[in-house]
Amino acid sequence: MDRLNKIEELLNIGNTDEAIALAQEFINSSSIEKDKAYYLMGNAYRKKSNWQMAINCYLEAMEINPESPAKQAHALAMNILNYYNKEMYNP
Repeated sequence: MDRLNKIEELLNIGNTDEAIALAQEFINSSSIEKDKAYYLMGNAYRKKSNWQMAINCYLEAMEINPESPAKQAHALAMNILNYYNKEMYNP
């Protein structure tokens, strides 16, 4: 659990690359709470504007735990990506 807190801490200070590396290491070495690690890794990728990897991580988290906070994060990411401003394209 301490490593997950460390990942969150890294995200809060903006160190996304280290957060991703630590989350991947956690996923490879742990059999518990992988859904949270995938969720946090998705957040790190989102902060880097790597939407595809963020969505992939959120989907992995939801596959492990359908009630993961990744469910809401995935929905929000999809809303952002699906946003279409008709006024912008039709002056």
